[in-house]
Amino acid sequence: MNPPTHSRGPELPRQSSGTPGPGGGSASWPQQVQQLAQGGEAGEPPVVPWKPPVNDPFLQAAQAQAAARPAPLAKRLVARLIDSVVLGALVGAVAVPVGTQALAHIDDKIDAAKQSGQTVTVWLLDGTTGVHLAIVLGALLVLGVLYEALPTARWGRTLGKKLCGLAVVDIESHSPPTFGGALRRWLVYSVLGLLAIGVLNVLWCLFDRPWRQCWHDKAAHTFVTRG
Repeated sequence: MNPPTHSRGPELPRQSSGTPGPGGGSASWPQQVQQLAQGGEAGEPPVVPWKPPVNDPFLQAAQAQAAARPAPLAKRLVARLIDSVVLGALVGAVAVPVGTQALAHIDDKIDAAKQSGQTVTVWLLDGTTGVHLAIVLGALLVLGVLYEALPTARWGRTLGKKLCGLAVVDIESHSPPTFGGALRRWLVYSVLGLLAIGVLNVLWCLFDRPWRQCWHDKAAHTFVTRG
């Protein structure tokens, strides 16, 4: 005797897991990304997500150092002229009234010598004019530090060099010098200028190789490049 048979209705197709959508039950977007990352259904190689290239800051710094070259001498001259005019105007704002007082003091000494009727020696430098001279030199030092040394140590440039697209950098690191180096650079330049050999100092870059350094650059271990 045959066992009773049970009839089955038509089998329904199995629905794949996934969120329904326009594709008719296709996999969701996260599932598709996961399948691609795992190699897909046909054993394809995994797909590596694209990432934007990131520049290596250390490589950029090395490339910038390798590309550094001495700045054109004409631009350096223009930058120095601009800085000299600006700094001279600042120091002149202090020196003019102080110098006027010193000249008035000397004139009074000369008038007093004439009225005495005696032959006397009038010294131009005395206690009063010495103080006036110290004030002018102090103003030159302070304003030079504020205008030259500090900006050079912080940004590698003064106003004149910024306008001309130049920068002062250390020879080894090719970065702005330290404050000590920038101050030494400014002091050497100023002292040589006061000793009337500043012209020779400036002209030295015409013959120096390979960094076109002046004496104040050699003292500070720096050179001037395109900023």
